[in-house]
Amino acid sequence: MNLPTPAIVAERGAQRLPRLALLLLCAAYVLPGLFGRDPWRNADLTAFGFMASIAQGHASWWQPAIAGIPAEGGPLPFWLGALAIKALPFLDPALAARLPFAAVLLLVFMLVWYSSFHLARTEAAQPVAFAFGGEAQVTDYARAMADGALLALLASLGLLMLGHETTPELLQLLACAIYLYGLAVAPYSAWKSRAAVLLSLPVLAASGAPAVSMLYAGLGAWLCQRSSYDDVRSLTMWVLAAALLSALSAWAFDAWAWRVSMPGTTEFGLQLLSQFGWFCWPAWPLAFWTLWRWRHHWPRRHILLPLIVFVVPMVASITMNGSDRALLLCLPPLAVLAAFALPTLKRSFAAAVDWFSVFFFTAVALFFWAYYLSMQQGWPPKLLANLQRLAQGFVPSFHPLALLAAALATLAWLALVRWRTSRHQHAVWKSLALPAGGVTLAWLLAMTLMLPPLDYARSNRPLIERLRAQLPSNPTCIAAPDQAMSLLAALEFQGGWHVDARRPLVITECSHALRYVQGQEVPPNGWRLLAIVKRPTDRGDQGYQLLAR
Repeated sequence: MNLPTPAIVAERGAQRLPRLALLLLCAAYVLPGLFGRDPWRNADLTAFGFMASIAQGHASWWQPAIAGIPAEGGPLPFWLGALAIKALPFLDPALAARLPFAAVLLLVFMLVWYSSFHLARTEAAQPVAFAFGGEAQVTDYARAMADGALLALLASLGLLMLGHETTPELLQLLACAIYLYGLAVAPYSAWKSRAAVLLSLPVLAASGAPAVSMLYAGLGAWLCQRSSYDDVRSLTMWVLAAALLSALSAWAFDAWAWRVSMPGTTEFGLQLLSQFGWFCWPAWPLAFWTLWRWRHHWPRRHILLPLIVFVVPMVASITMNGSDRALLLCLPPLAVLAAFALPTLKRSFAAAVDWFSVFFFTAVALFFWAYYLSMQQGWPPKLLANLQRLAQGFVPSFHPLALLAAALATLAWLALVRWRTSRHQHAVWKSLALPAGGVTLAWLLAMTLMLPPLDYARSNRPLIERLRAQLPSNPTCIAAPDQAMSLLAALEFQGGWHVDARRPLVITECSHALRYVQGQEVPPNGWRLLAIVKRPTDRGDQGYQLLAR
């Protein structure tokens, strides 16, 4: 098949994104939210509870547990956080557990960049050669495409919240990125590809996704076997060996967990499409445009490889009732596919993306600054009243470093807008500069200007403090059967109480109990009501009954 590629890139269009600007952008994305907050409910706090249970000796390394309830899936992600907690005893445990996962996110960025770089170097991915020369050179073109892939990943809305948690899904994301890189680098470095494949699939299985690992192995072996590269075909046996290691690791960690749930209704289909639409924005329309414009080149590895790596977690998300955490694994291959749309975009589409990004993210920034001004100066008063109504008991505080970081980020955004709206911008990645910068700005402002009210509302610490005021100084234990895992983690590791979540109230030996109610419910026999304790965001009659024998 000798059809010309749809990519038309001149030499001046293959400019690389300045390295300092790229590093600062990644730092501005990863660092906010790392410091100055508690683990947030639900999944973030639950995962931290399993890590702390290992680090503090409340559970074994092979079976992490919270209040006696064991974790589902593999323990590998919890080992990562527990090791950090034990290695950094001088730091707050929540911060220590968060640090390795920040490094994981940076590794994902790096692997997506290199995956796109190696795929763009293949002969089938090269832009059309001009009659009199002047087309982009191979290395320059590949570097510019890799910059575009990284910007597409940074701009993805789904990565914004889930990428800053300490959950097993982030380690699964890293494993998928390693696998994508291993197959992408296969024609150029045999040992790197083999090491990446042998590492990625067992890590994926030990992190709670063995079925995804096995599907990746089967499709990866098929893709390698049909390749025209000798080094890629020789990788087939290594992929099958990685599949065997994945099965062994899943069996050793008892990580086989099937969570298939497909309603199969029209409403579910519409809900799934809506979730996919916002979660993968703006990478998915660019990826679909790539599949259309490169439709005659689907058998080529620069299209087929990321497409396969995307399809497997997409199917997993559908079979798990539209799980956004399974959908998270789709983002690296989608970002790579989105990069190959950039050389084919029309100028009108790029301009529409730019102006939408300018207006939307500038409005978001003004919204955050208005709320910050109301918290610090009391004006506009209605905004502060809304905030105190939504988070009852919240008291604003001032943090000069947060203000400085937010001001610098806002000035950087204005400089980026000025650069992008100026004339004579030819870089192929230019259309994704404003979306990536806008998402990063929104996250940084939320984690600086709005962090105190967000942490107050999303953390369980205010609830724990209210419970502490109602409890005696040394309760024997607190019975909390059938309660959320994040609440159990908060009771154990923020409250410091012994918690029994396995035995019902009729047979537990605890002196106190906690149960969630909606409305007026009579305490069980043998218990009396001490207080109704609510989170700052609870409304109506919902809350927690604190009971004593």
